[in-house]
This record gives sequence, C-alpha cells and structure tokens, in this order.
Amino acid sequence: MQPYSISIVSRMLLVLLLVASSISPAWSQTVQKPKIVIIATGGTIAGTGNSSANTSAYQSAVVGVDKLIAAVPEIRSVADVKGEQIFQIGSESFNNEPLLKLAHRVSDLLKSKDVDGIVITHGTDTLEETSYFLNLTIKSDKPVVLVGSMRPGIALSADGPLNLCNAVVVASDKSSVGKGALVVMNDEIHSARDVTKTNSVKIDTFKSLYGPIGTVVESQVRYDRLPSRPHNLQSKFDIDKIQSLPEVNVVYTHGNMSRVPYDAFAAAGPKAIIYMGFGNGSVPDYIDGVLKEVRAKGVFIVRTTRTGSGSIVRNGETDDDKNDYMVIDDQNPAKARLLMALVLTKTSDTKELQKIFWKY
Repeated sequence: MQPYSISIVSRMLLVLLLVASSISPAWSQTVQKPKIVIIATGGTIAGTGNSSANTSAYQSAVVGVDKLIAAVPEIRSVADVKGEQIFQIGSESFNNEPLLKLAHRVSDLLKSKDVDGIVITHGTDTLEETSYFLNLTIKSDKPVVLVGSMRPGIALSADGPLNLCNAVVVASDKSSVGKGALVVMNDEIHSARDVTKTNSVKIDTFKSLYGPIGTVVESQVRYDRLPSRPHNLQSKFDIDKIQSLPEVNVVYTHGNMSRVPYDAFAAAGPKAIIYMGFGNGSVPDYIDGVLKEVRAKGVFIVRTTRTGSGSIVRNGETDDDKNDYMVIDDQNPAKARLLMALVLTKTSDTKELQKIFWKY
C-alpha cells in the first residue's frame, strides 16, 4: 500500500504544480491602473472662503493641484494620478493666450505612452469654451475631461470633490475613448460641443441642448448616446499647427442698439464679428446698414441668436447671400467665436466657411 500511496501523492503534487504554473503569470502580474494627469487651471474648484455657509462669496484659484488631489483620496483607487499646475486663475480671465498654452500642453501629454487620459480642473465661467476648443483641436482619441465646481471646497455642500472623483473615473474608463472632450459635472457626462452654463449659482448649471451623453452612478460610467459631429481625430483642426488665433469679437443685440460697438470693433481690425441677434438672428432696420458697412470693410459677419438655443436659418431674417454673411447651426455665440477663429486659419472663402459651420 505504501508505494501506491506515494504514487498517488506524487501525481497529485504534479497536477498541482502544473495548475500553479499555468496560472502563476496571472498571480504575478499587478493590475495596472490607468495613468491620468490632472491639469489644474484654477477656478472655483480651487477656491476658498471665510465661511462654510457661504457658497457665493469666496476667492477662486487659491488651492493648488496637490491639495485638490489629496482632498479626494478615493481617486487613488481608480487611477495612478499626478498633478500639474499650469495656471491659477479664474476662468473669466481665460483669453486666447492661456487657451492655446493649455491646448498645446494637453496635446504634448497625450502623445506619451505613460498618459492614458487627462482631467482638467477649470473655472465654470468659460469651461464650455475651453472644452469646445479642445474638442476641435486635440488630435488624440484618449479621454480629455474638464471638471469644475459651483461651490468652493470650504462650503458645507461643496460639489468639487465628487465632481473631481467622477471626472477621474470617466477619464479612466475605456468606454470614454474616442468621444471627444467631455465635461463632467453633477454626475452627468456632457459632450463639449453641446454643453453650456445656464445658471449663475446652481450646481446643476451645465446643460446640453440634447441632454447629457452619459452619467456616472456610484463610480460606474454609463453612456447613452454618442457625439456625432466631427471632433478630435475627425476634426480638420490641429493644435500642433496653430500658434495664434485671429481676432473675432461678439456683439450682443438689444433694444435701441447702438452702432458704436460695431464701429469700434471694425476700427480695431478684427477678422470677424459674431452678431448675437434677436430670435432667428434678426437684424433691426437701424443696424442693417451698419452690418453692411462693416462687411464692406472686409470684416466677416456671422449671425447667431441671443436666445440660448436653436439653429439660424440662412436667408431667413435677412439676405445672407446678398450681404455675404454667414449663419451658425446651433452653436452658441461664444462657441461660434472659437469655431470662426479656427476656420479662418484654414480659409477665407465665405461659402467654405459656411459649410464648416453647418458641419461642426
């Protein structure tokens, strides 16, 4: 019986060794977390104040990126994160200079094999503009997620920490690849093309004309629809080839409108004026001649609406063909300004410009 028992034991040990050898590589491998760079630019999410009960009176752009990350230790379980403080400003101070600097830095980082995605902390005032610009110019399908907050971190109901955590979750999720620049706020995922800030104080301020494209529920990313307009790799714009942007201005229309802003802008020499008109971009009779004068000076006119949503019908409220104007599709005036600036780096043909507005 003893030799037989030894034989059985030997066979059992051999089987166990074979099994162990077949699965040991899996045991020895450490699960690699996505590598996410958090670029901090300032804004309310980096703000602080004197009272935890006050959500409006505070100083923005104070807290550094390392402290922002340290305040949300949960993100370490999601991704291998590192921070980079590129600016420390309120987003109302974003002009073309920091916008281009940020875009170039994002592009450089995404070329690295050691970067799987980027999260950008940003003030909410111009977050929609920055995200749209990145959506059109970054030639990478890696996730780029912008996030902010409506309340400073000291507030009792601060929304920044969860927003930041959700943003890292979205940037780390493989399903976010190829969806363009995204904005993550209030448990929702928005396409940069469609999103806009709609309220000055509420935490659910960011809305999209066609609704969010997804949500973050208990750190689970769920997408319900896809962005259909050209973005990132599909876009004809490449930030690596853009060092400056032509000047484009926006003029808001109201009752008893004056011609002064048009004359002033035309004298300053911009390439285009975004006309933020009534309703369907309509032009008052006392401004009609002014726009024609401005266009005659070589300044492009793009008709948009101040209503907040809706497409502009070409040759509807005015004869765009005759006046050589352009109209937006459904972009808001702020985004129309950025798109027009980008388009002008490609062409100055009005018909081609119009086609791009309708496409993007």
